[in-house]
Amino acid sequence: MSEFNRRKFLEGSAGVAAAATLGTGAAVFSPAIHAQGLTFKPEKGAKLRVLRWSRFVQGDIDAYMVNVKKFTEKTGIEVRIDNEGWEDVRPKAAVAANSGAGPDIILSTNDDANLYPEKLLDVTDLADYLGKKYGGWYPANEAYLRPDGKRWIGIGLGAAGAMMVYRQSHLKAAGFDTFPKDTAGFLAMLKALQAKGTPGGFALGNATGDGLWTNWLIWSHGGQLVDKNNKVIIDSPETIKALEYAKELYATFIPGTLSWLDPNNNKAFLDGQISVTNNGISIYYATKTSPDPKVQALKEDVQHAAYPIGPVGVPTESHLFFNQMVMKYTKYPQAAKEFLRFMMEKEQFDPWLTGSGGYVAPPLAEYAKSAIWTSDPKHTPYR
Repeated sequence: MSEFNRRKFLEGSAGVAAAATLGTGAAVFSPAIHAQGLTFKPEKGAKLRVLRWSRFVQGDIDAYMVNVKKFTEKTGIEVRIDNEGWEDVRPKAAVAANSGAGPDIILSTNDDANLYPEKLLDVTDLADYLGKKYGGWYPANEAYLRPDGKRWIGIGLGAAGAMMVYRQSHLKAAGFDTFPKDTAGFLAMLKALQAKGTPGGFALGNATGDGLWTNWLIWSHGGQLVDKNNKVIIDSPETIKALEYAKELYATFIPGTLSWLDPNNNKAFLDGQISVTNNGISIYYATKTSPDPKVQALKEDVQHAAYPIGPVGVPTESHLFFNQMVMKYTKYPQAAKEFLRFMMEKEQFDPWLTGSGGYVAPPLAEYAKSAIWTSDPKHTPYR
């Protein structure tokens, strides 16, 4: 297994579509505030509304709501949780930001906070506190949520990993004892799987999470969206090579992937229609928790592998980053920050990681020590 997993993304990714490679780095420490003793005094009569993405693993929302209940019991603050699909959170967040009305806190994805930074509450005090107390933020959090290097415009929640998920028995039947480590071998494997009647499938529709495999596709061949000066350079020989490679890949896919959203590859895999796809840990999670004997039977056969390395020569997988934004229009900024502080403290965050079954890699170094990452060897690649 490649060492470049989700935690490496959080450690070293620049976190922007311009990036062609993923590096590694140490956690970022913010010395401006001592680790102990920070609390925010909620406003009198405060109540909060939180918009977050819908769960892909049931344990996520179950553990999250336990923590919400604990917060309300401790503070007396009523918290309403609204759940929407990833594709729906983004436009609703943009409307709220631009209209100045809506949820107090929004949990969204990737670079959403950078679309309207002036509409977001400064949470530098909270970010500094959490970073100091829990071993530091991995640098991707700064790239997404501290773009000017000074002011934090959100609090990182983590990242849903991108791994190759495959049926080991089907790969062996197609002549492959191990998952290919380069793009040439990957294409050969997909052709062999198709010939065996056990094809692969990758989302090409409006899939916020699983559609990020196309970032890997471009980056693995050296293509970039923009350069370091934000000049658009997507039209390049490297991008053309990536698209030519994509055409060959697509010819091996199961029909219908052009319309796939995030749930579709999960369903196709668990239904036995495909042998390989990119995914978070939710497919494996389903094999452990589903009441369906046919799904349970897949548990031992499901394996995880790092993305193949392309001509660029280094790992380039792209992971789904999760942010937590406090909207500047909120009437209860102190209550909102206290809610996020409470949810990010170890007493709440570690049980949530465990309940989520490894679905979210943590943004803070301390939480990489959580037992969830070693309780099952198939969890470890997602750390």
